[in-house]
Amino acid sequence: MRTKLEVCVDSVESAVIAQEGGADCLEVCANLIIGGTTPGVSQFKQIRKACDIKLNVLIRPRFGDFLYTSTEFQMMREDIQMFRELGADGTVAGCLKEDGYLDVDRMSELRECADSLRFTLHRAFDVCRDPYQALEEAVSLGIDTILTSGQASCCAEGRGILKKLIAQADERIEILVGGGVNDEVIRSMIEDVRASSFHMSGKQIIKSGMAYRKPCVNMGLPCFSEFDILRTDKKEIQKARCAIDEMLGEY
Repeated sequence: MRTKLEVCVDSVESAVIAQEGGADCLEVCANLIIGGTTPGVSQFKQIRKACDIKLNVLIRPRFGDFLYTSTEFQMMREDIQMFRELGADGTVAGCLKEDGYLDVDRMSELRECADSLRFTLHRAFDVCRDPYQALEEAVSLGIDTILTSGQASCCAEGRGILKKLIAQADERIEILVGGGVNDEVIRSMIEDVRASSFHMSGKQIIKSGMAYRKPCVNMGLPCFSEFDILRTDKKEIQKARCAIDEMLGEY
C-alpha cells in the first residue's frame, strides 16, 4: 500500500521542522489558525530554498466560504500561475456554487491554470452538498487529490463516508485524509478504512519571546492570545511517520 504524509505549514520554521520530522510533502499556506489562506511570495521562496520535498500551495484568497466573487476568482487564477512559475509542485484549491455543488466551470479553469502541477481539491469538498457526485466531477476534471475529513469536523467522525469515498475512488483519484490526524488516527485509518494518504499540521503553541505585553489590546481573534504562536511539533510528525511506516509493513 502506497502511503503519503503531507504536513500543512504556515512558516519557514514549521516547514523545516516538518521535513526533518519525516513529511513527504508540504502544503504551504498562511494563517493556519483560520484554516489557511494563500501564502506570501517571500514566504514561499524561503520555504522553497529551505526544503527539498514537494510543495503544494494553498490558493484561498480569504477566510470563510468557498463562493468567490469575480475579483477573488481572478486572484486565484493569477496566484496559481505565479506559484507555478516560482517552483511549486502542486496547488490546492476549491470553489463551490451557491447551491452547495462543486463549481465545475471554475474548477476547470483553475485546473487549466495549474497546467502540469498536481491539483488538490481541498476541504471545500467537506461542505459541498453531495460528496459522491463531487468525487466523480473531480475525476472528470483531472484533479489528482481530494483532501477530506469525510464531511465531518474531524476524520474520526467522518470514518463512514471516508470508507465509501475510498471505495468509490477505486484509485482513480487520491483520497487524502485530513482533519484531526495524528499517529493514533493514522493507525486506525489504515487498518479500518484502508486509507493510505494523510494530511496533518501537528501544531503546538509556542510562547512569544516578548517580555513587555500590552494588556487589553487584541489585534485579531479574541479567543487566541497575541503571544501564542502556532508551530509544527517535530515529535508529532515523527510519530505519524513511524505509524505509517509500521502499518505499511503489515500490508
